[in-house]
Amino acid sequence: MTLPPTGLNTGSHDLPVSPALASFMATSWAATPLPADRRVPGHDRFPGRRARLSAAFPGERLIVPAGRLKVRCNDLDYRFRPHSAYVWLTGLTGEDQADHVLVLEPAGPEGHEPILYLRPRSPRDGGEFYRDRRYGEFWVGSRPDLGEAARLTGVRTEHLDDLGKLLTGPQPPTRVLAGTDPLVDEAAGRPSEDHRDGELAAVLAELRLVKDQWEIGQLQLAVDHTVTGFEDVVRALPTALRHHRGERWIEGVFDLRARAEGNGTSYTTIAASGAHACVLHWIRNDGALDPNSLLLLDAGVETDTLYAADITRTLPLSGTFTPVQRQAYDLVLAAQSAGIAALRPGAQFRDFHRAAMRVIAEGLADWGVLPVSAEEALAEDNGLYRRYTLCGSGHMLGLDYHDCAKSRADRYLDGTLEEGMVLTVEPGLYLQPDDETLPAELRGLGIRIEDDLVITADGAHLMSGALPRTAPDIESWMADLLA
Repeated sequence: MTLPPTGLNTGSHDLPVSPALASFMATSWAATPLPADRRVPGHDRFPGRRARLSAAFPGERLIVPAGRLKVRCNDLDYRFRPHSAYVWLTGLTGEDQADHVLVLEPAGPEGHEPILYLRPRSPRDGGEFYRDRRYGEFWVGSRPDLGEAARLTGVRTEHLDDLGKLLTGPQPPTRVLAGTDPLVDEAAGRPSEDHRDGELAAVLAELRLVKDQWEIGQLQLAVDHTVTGFEDVVRALPTALRHHRGERWIEGVFDLRARAEGNGTSYTTIAASGAHACVLHWIRNDGALDPNSLLLLDAGVETDTLYAADITRTLPLSGTFTPVQRQAYDLVLAAQSAGIAALRPGAQFRDFHRAAMRVIAEGLADWGVLPVSAEEALAEDNGLYRRYTLCGSGHMLGLDYHDCAKSRADRYLDGTLEEGMVLTVEPGLYLQPDDETLPAELRGLGIRIEDDLVITADGAHLMSGALPRTAPDIESWMADLLA
């Protein structure tokens, strides 16, 4: 099996092209080279990353696709984002990377030679550049040619059409980042499940667990833009409160900032008012805003280098917490503070969750909500407190907002924290509106507080500290922004 060659992707309603027009379109075009000194951001970081991957799999071919375009409707594709492993190894982040593939080819004792298989800029002596709706320059913008891509990345480049030839005939031991590009999977002859491919995915995730200083800087930039987006939202609340879909107004305000300052949002923005905040991943965002309720805003900016922020604040839409809202908010804040205090190198990854959940369980017991003691509820064979909080209290953060998820348990969920890891701490209470175990005044309250932190030599640094966390500080912050 070989990969199909690239070809025209035209729409069913395209106008016919006469021979005269085709001849005319092929003449009199000026060269449009990229600046000779342009490099991918963080250019000097990528050889070392590829070397670390090479060392893990000596003598084996490693194939890391960027991924393929996916149809949204008829002849319109979703906006493309390359796979994070491909980004981490190449620095190439653009929408023009669809279908491209990085191959680490065994090169004897010296390890591997990286080769990028790319679709180069549309030549002007054929029809692709103005007739191909998916890849033509007239339709989607230009791409680097092979030489320019090699200068951008420092990696040898080959035409994408030649990848099929590489995968034909006798093959060295090969691992593929499977499930990323089905055509590559098929061309490489992958079975439905191959443990070798699973190991490649795991190692690629684990290599990203500890961030270098450049990555931490990119993550801080994502956080900083996210803070600005939250400020935009508060300033927009008077208008949003008047709109019949105020949640969508909020979503649009934040997403504007994300798109203006970065690549877009790290994930679909959650703008949940009232009882909608009890739905963990509420992304419908189709409700009105009740000035007497809370707004749970879970949102993050993704930088142009594709590093993600992930922050949540729960805000009183009136500008002031009611006593019951404050009671619930302060319990979640105390849980988050306990979780943050547990972060340090050498701590178990799950320690911060356990610390936060102890505070939650004890608070629920004090309220008389739990039918058992906090200690009994916290037992592994019980867990009744989870009815009101349910999910984990945080995750790794990086190129994916749920970063490094393919890592093996002993390196991540059951592993220990190391300096340079970046993660979220985000306990919550989700007191469902129809939960008859709760007093009426607590039903329909959803509260989550989420911050981004980097593990340091002696603890953790709060990267999102520019956003207030305590109830009084939130009220003052909102008042200043709305003044």
